[in-house]
Amino acid sequence: MANEQAQTQTHGSGGGVQTTGHVWDGTLQEFNNPLPVWWTYGFYITILFALVYWFFYPSWPVGTSFLKGVNTVTYVNQDGQEESWHWNTRAKLLGEVQAAKAEQKPWFDKIASLPYDKIATDPELNSFIQSAGKALFADNCAACHQTGGAGKIGHYPNLADDNWIYGGTFDKIRETILGGRHGYMPPYAEALDKGQVDTLANYVLSLSGEPHDASKAAEGKSLFHSHAAACYYCHGDNAQGRTDIGSANLTDKVWVWADVPGGQDANAKLAAVRNLINAGLNRGVMPAWEGRLSEEQVKVLTVYVHELGGGK
Repeated sequence: MANEQAQTQTHGSGGGVQTTGHVWDGTLQEFNNPLPVWWTYGFYITILFALVYWFFYPSWPVGTSFLKGVNTVTYVNQDGQEESWHWNTRAKLLGEVQAAKAEQKPWFDKIASLPYDKIATDPELNSFIQSAGKALFADNCAACHQTGGAGKIGHYPNLADDNWIYGGTFDKIRETILGGRHGYMPPYAEALDKGQVDTLANYVLSLSGEPHDASKAAEGKSLFHSHAAACYYCHGDNAQGRTDIGSANLTDKVWVWADVPGGQDANAKLAAVRNLINAGLNRGVMPAWEGRLSEEQVKVLTVYVHELGGGK
């Protein structure tokens, strides 16, 4: 049986490590090492911190409610009246948003009072536009036009290039933001046979120097300007499009709706244009932001988008 001593002893003749006094099998002893002082005080500090936190901030549940703490957040409610509430993340966010709006108000007021050309040439206002406009774009536009305005071929126009479907002036961009847009091109799958669609697709590719069948492109040119297809009516006699109705310029290498750049070879590029002609276009829809954004926000966003694409 193990011999157990109940009293606390000191290990070694010279003092040293303290033991609990428990000994097993004659030599096996249990040391009594106290916690380091720094660790003990650190533990006490965490307890003190918790008590202070519970006093100031929401913490423990009590019945059907909870300890709300004494800390409060002040903000302006929907009725325009100042209101204080116990600290919580929603009230804190409202307070921070309102504080940020109050800080930005002088800048928005200055922008509202100036014409677009003055805003664009003012370095300080331009700096604010890049900051506030970027935030507005991220909140309202980036979901479709992507971060940076690069867009997505076949779905959303690229706003970062100098190709403007509806025009790139300040007034046109503002008009687009306020009223939205609804691009449309009729489907030709039933109006034209497969051969005619093929010739039209080759002609469209030839306009921007893409690989094509020259003989079919010549036929497609006649069809393009005929009453049977009447493509010239929207895209113009020179096929450079019309900004008044948002029809694409077919003579450049900017592809908005047919993913020609993504085609791996000539056949894939031809198929992309042919599919668009057959199916038509009824997805170029942008919602109107009038009523959702203030006039000052629209103005900031207008200048931001104008600068994003180089403006006109």
